[in-house]
Amino acid sequence: MLCLILLAACAGAPDAGKVKKAEDPFFLKPTVFEKLPGWGNDAQSAALVPMQKSCARIAKKDAAKSFGPTDIAGSYAEWQAACEKLPVDADDAAARAYFADNFTPYEIWDAQDRDGLFTGYYEPILNGSLKKKKPYLIPLYERPDDMITVNLGDFKPELKGESVTGRVDGEKLVPYYTRADIEKGALKKQDKVVWVDSAVDAFFLHIQGSGQVKMQNGDILRVGYAAQNGRAYTAIGKSLLDKGELQPGNVSMQSIRQWLETHPDKAADIMNINESYVFFRKLDGDGPLGAEGVALTPKRSMAIDRKKFPYGAPIFIDAAAPEGEGRLQQLMVAQDTGGAIKGAVRGDFFWGAGDDAAHNAGIMKSAGQSYILLPKSVTVPAKYAPRPWWMKAGGAADGFVYNN
Repeated sequence: MLCLILLAACAGAPDAGKVKKAEDPFFLKPTVFEKLPGWGNDAQSAALVPMQKSCARIAKKDAAKSFGPTDIAGSYAEWQAACEKLPVDADDAAARAYFADNFTPYEIWDAQDRDGLFTGYYEPILNGSLKKKKPYLIPLYERPDDMITVNLGDFKPELKGESVTGRVDGEKLVPYYTRADIEKGALKKQDKVVWVDSAVDAFFLHIQGSGQVKMQNGDILRVGYAAQNGRAYTAIGKSLLDKGELQPGNVSMQSIRQWLETHPDKAADIMNINESYVFFRKLDGDGPLGAEGVALTPKRSMAIDRKKFPYGAPIFIDAAAPEGEGRLQQLMVAQDTGGAIKGAVRGDFFWGAGDDAAHNAGIMKSAGQSYILLPKSVTVPAKYAPRPWWMKAGGAADGFVYNN
């Protein structure tokens, strides 16, 4: 069966060398805190709250193991040493001193430049019932019993970090059901966490990954990400734009939601363009939980590309504010990821719950830069460093060009 799974996973896939090449390179340029735009004006004490949550998990890890998916961040031992010095109930000055004493900031570059995209997400609030009854007819499914995720690196080291998700059909592993398949009843016998009253709300919950469900008696049921069907995420906003249903410059979560709600006869077909489907689980205690496994902190937790950067790393961003006035210049902590978060200079800003959070998340599409903070004891491998422009044609404006 393992051989069958591996063959099915690799069928039609590029060879190992091409998989490695497809990874976008990124580069780190050491700098100093004084050069981080707005560093002196940030309330860094607010970043200590998510740092404490991440450090609690870091403390439990094997000190000898590498910290993160790439080799930029050293070992858990180095992060545990930095976490041991983390102050509690410190003011902004003391928080800034802590980061200055224990970390080195690095400007993050992708293969070409340091400009990237920062979007926002939030915790939606839905209406629901534990029993199926009108108007609660839309299920939030638990993780299916027949879904299998295969880590290809377990079979071939050069495929480390790659995985496929599917189900066994006879003697073959086949791709798991699409959103359309599931909406048509492929999982109707699967256990449900809760039933909600809006297919559109459920669709956006799938995108956000976690949320609150307000029950009829006023109780709040928190639900969080349990698994995903392995299908690629497709942004339906682009599809609506391509079809002429939305106009350029008017594509946001709000405009997409409005279109879906005012075109109920077409909404299902449009939502099914996104084959990705998320399964949920009930959450107890604080939430929502990020992919790191800790409760997210509004305006201080960020989703990152997990193939490039580790959970728990502090990342300072300098990005345009959602409304276009002023800038977001503040220290975040990488505690989550998402299917659409791809690239080195890329982040998803967690705004929290409620109408204001939904508004800011829906309109945020901000250009900006980011800087990762690594413990001073960490030595970043030379392959991530810049080269002088004369060592390669096409030097960048600041006199550097980056390996790729």
